[in-house]
Amino acid sequence: MTNIHDQAMTYVYQQVLQRLLSFFSRAERTALQLMIQRLVVAAGGMERIGDYKVLAIQSGSRDSCYTLALLRAAQLSIAGRSPATFRLRVATLRLNGASAVALENIHRSHSALFLYDDPRVEVLMVDNREVLPFNHLAPISEAGQEFNRLSLLMVGHRRSWNGPLDLWDDGYLATSEFYGQIARWDNGVDALISSDSPRQQKRFIQGLRRAAAKAGLRHSNHHEPGYEGLFTLLDELGSDSYRRLFPEDDRAAWRPAERFEACRRTTYIDVYDLLVSNLEERWPLLTEFLGFQPDELSAQLRDNDYVSLSICAHLQGLQACYVHGHSYEAGVADYLQWALVMMRRKQLPQRLGEQAVAAFGNPATSTEQRARAGAEAQKSLGLSEAQLVCLLFAPFGDNGAALERFLRQCHPGMLVALPDLHRAMQGNPVPEQVAQWMVDVSGLPVSLIGTLYRMGPVPDPALPMRTTLYDDDCAVGGEWSAGQ
Repeated sequence: MTNIHDQAMTYVYQQVLQRLLSFFSRAERTALQLMIQRLVVAAGGMERIGDYKVLAIQSGSRDSCYTLALLRAAQLSIAGRSPATFRLRVATLRLNGASAVALENIHRSHSALFLYDDPRVEVLMVDNREVLPFNHLAPISEAGQEFNRLSLLMVGHRRSWNGPLDLWDDGYLATSEFYGQIARWDNGVDALISSDSPRQQKRFIQGLRRAAAKAGLRHSNHHEPGYEGLFTLLDELGSDSYRRLFPEDDRAAWRPAERFEACRRTTYIDVYDLLVSNLEERWPLLTEFLGFQPDELSAQLRDNDYVSLSICAHLQGLQACYVHGHSYEAGVADYLQWALVMMRRKQLPQRLGEQAVAAFGNPATSTEQRARAGAEAQKSLGLSEAQLVCLLFAPFGDNGAALERFLRQCHPGMLVALPDLHRAMQGNPVPEQVAQWMVDVSGLPVSLIGTLYRMGPVPDPALPMRTTLYDDDCAVGGEWSAGQ
């Protein structure tokens, strides 16, 4: 019975491969052969390919789905002409900002490529440091949601009020820790494979260094560029990226603990140069075979999987309104202007500009747009508008250096309580209503606000500084990609 089942599944995999290859252009077929060659060399020859395990990170983005299709084609192609093929681990990190569309794209890609029932493939997700089988229908756990919310605030508040507004740097910490841990889970993997461009890799490493400095982690600056030096950097940062921000009892352990290897053997395989550069050639494979549902506007304007475009525009409006004394509409208009400039530089189709204008360019609907974005931030990030504004001012760090400014600008009625606020952050008892106000306005317990208060100024990570919510290269909060 087993032989009959194996033969039947072999036939199914052959059919999957044939249909997959039917969507490949000549350039993609060439890229596939180069990928196979690269994997075989990395494994030490075809005779060792069956013992080789590759890690692919799946975020539901356009490029991560496309890269996974090429990788699966390589796995099945080798299986069709040799006794064994490499094993594949596909892993997804569950964070609060992940969209349902991204999860559906992941599931449809996995299904189209017949990953779920193939014993040569592990399809995993990590939720609150627990490794689980991937399930696109499972909501993120309440514990994971709360820890993600708190870590976003703790890392986001580690800045000066007029410093660079990299508000989502917690994503770099979470993602890098995920890379390091999933690479050593269950006998580990031999290689991480990625199609991120050199620019995306550089930005991720820069973002990780910046986030590590905010989290109070030390590291050297002597690593190979890009992802070649990623695992060395992760080893220097340690296995727990949040140890300086949260008490030990508030940090879940990576689990199941007994299935993690003590040492990691992972190297990096770069396949960016193998991707077909003409996006139009990819669409049939992505949409017709994988069932990928694109959000073209989002894909072109953000390289950040942590927050949506509407929240980016909302933050720009709030910054204009509360920090700079302009109108909310003026901030959103600035965001739209930046978006249109970026589209012209990238020579994107006019229809995307029209979509951006429709989404952000109508002052008459700004009140509804603000309400929708605020509701989305509350639902996906667990943050109210008041807590987002507090995050913009970052009033608690460095012994409350920006607290008085924050109160004068946003909560003048609390100026009388300024001494009590400092006493609370120093760990001294204060009236209950003062402590409750701190929790309500920040979204943090008083104990963690006290941690921010005592950590002092953020060390300079010797990186380029930004003073707006976006720059010429990326949208709010910096750029990260598992491939957009």
